[in-house]
Amino acid sequence: MIDLDFVQKLIRTVDESSIDTVEIERGGTRIRLSKTPEASAAGTAAPAPQSAAPGNSPAPSPAPAPTREESAGEAEAGDAPRESPDENLVEVTSPMVGTFYRAPSPGADPFTEVGATVEEGDTLCIIEAMKLMNELESEMAGTVREVCVENGEPVEYGQVLFRVEPA
Repeated sequence: MIDLDFVQKLIRTVDESSIDTVEIERGGTRIRLSKTPEASAAGTAAPAPQSAAPGNSPAPSPAPAPTREESAGEAEAGDAPRESPDENLVEVTSPMVGTFYRAPSPGADPFTEVGATVEEGDTLCIIEAMKLMNELESEMAGTVREVCVENGEPVEYGQVLFRVEPA
């Protein structure tokens, strides 16, 4: 069995590197990590990009596979927000697979709302991945025009979370 700390370090290493996919077999367990989803022969999304060994834990249902143009844009842009084709809005995307939370705790006010002004460095949301709470901070000043994900929903790497109008 593979140590959870090893898997977490592996995920961080892949996330911080230019490597797109890595596959490791250790002690009879196989782990495959990929930053971008793969399309199956039927054209639907493949299993979640950051998956553990079969039977260890259920994976959230995958989001639709991005088009070739979106995949290329994500690979070039990385975690940085990218310009939306409509209305000069910037799309803030998820830097990892996890669970999206709008507030720091259940019952607390959300970090941001539609129409709210955010400054660079303001927390927009939390993405929980493997029991680690990761705050996603705004990389620009602007106004939140759309929240694209519901609280508590699973998110994929590169999925649009917010659309922000730059200040």
